[in-house]
Amino acid sequence: MALGALIAAYSEDDSGGLLALLPIAGRTLLDYQVRCAAAAGAAPIVVLVDQIPIALNDVLQRLERDGLAVVTVSDSTEAASRFEAGELVLLLADGLAPPPELLGAVAAAEEPVIVTVPDDEAHRKFERIDAASRWAGVALVEGQAIGATAAMLGDWDLQSTLLRRTLQDGARLMPVPAETGEPLLAHSAADLAGLDRHLIVASRGARRDWASRYVLPLVEEYSTERLLETSVRPESLVQLSVLLCLAATLAFATGWLWPGLALLVVSTPLGLIARRLAALRLQPMTNRSLARRLQWPATGAALVALGWWLSANGSGWGALFAAATALAFAEAQRVERGKLEIPGEIWLFSRRNAILAALPFAAFGAWTLYLAGLAVYAAASFFIAQHVNHGVGIELTPR
Repeated sequence: MALGALIAAYSEDDSGGLLALLPIAGRTLLDYQVRCAAAAGAAPIVVLVDQIPIALNDVLQRLERDGLAVVTVSDSTEAASRFEAGELVLLLADGLAPPPELLGAVAAAEEPVIVTVPDDEAHRKFERIDAASRWAGVALVEGQAIGATAAMLGDWDLQSTLLRRTLQDGARLMPVPAETGEPLLAHSAADLAGLDRHLIVASRGARRDWASRYVLPLVEEYSTERLLETSVRPESLVQLSVLLCLAATLAFATGWLWPGLALLVVSTPLGLIARRLAALRLQPMTNRSLARRLQWPATGAALVALGWWLSANGSGWGALFAAATALAFAEAQRVERGKLEIPGEIWLFSRRNAILAALPFAAFGAWTLYLAGLAVYAAASFFIAQHVNHGVGIELTPR
């Protein structure tokens, strides 16, 4: 069944600003609400506003650039006209910061539902609907109910009136599922401070190599928080990472070894930062991204260029052979490993581990030794992944 979303965005905080413009995770509350609704599969997403100040218009334009078209309406009748009669509509209260998982659970329902929280002191900000419960700020209503409500609304508030009408029509009450977490109803920026930090921390994700777990977290954290408020696209950061690797290839091929390594090192946190920005904007990156698929080949080209230059400048064929061997085993390990969870996997070969491992060798000018060590590292990682994946033992003597 088709699913739309209706978001109220006309209430003001104590300073006279719109609740929809309260800051959260480097963006605005409305930005967060729209992305949550879109992640739940809602379209169209209609925002009910009294007027559109410049700051709100900027939010709408940013959402449109990200492919999230939002329809703004100024009255309930116009809002009702945006939905089909048989369509179910996610209703989000003004000032509400819902967990995306909660909207996903509500969107999966095939009938009108009203999400509730207990009627207690901890939830006193939420609207009471009966003696035992309060409205959690999320409901799934019928499109025709919006039209019927708009027709008799008068001076009443659409959000509350629509809620009451849906209750009277026998909508099912659904307590907030424990696994989704509770929504937060904000009346000021201070109300969102804790959630803001929680979202940033929750975006960290798994760290599957020692570089991302022990070396890069500070850079990743700082950069993520600085870029949250910008319009930088996550995909652009991954593309920059590829370009840096290609620039490193050119630097290595022309004998600029330290600048080449510096370019590779700078590229190491960009994929992590991009992944977190995408998660915070509720638009996770896919593995089908061309830039993501090119990261490892571009790094491999840089290592081959390093081996080639070393071979041509006194190290003989061994440096190039070591680079090629490292790449072959690294690719075999990547295929063998897949998404398999391997004990101690952070110590296995990875793109970031391979790059940062070069620093101590480079400090002593042992570039050829670095490539030889990299070949051994990649080979050992491959055999470990193979052993875990297939239970294959390595036999040192032939039968």
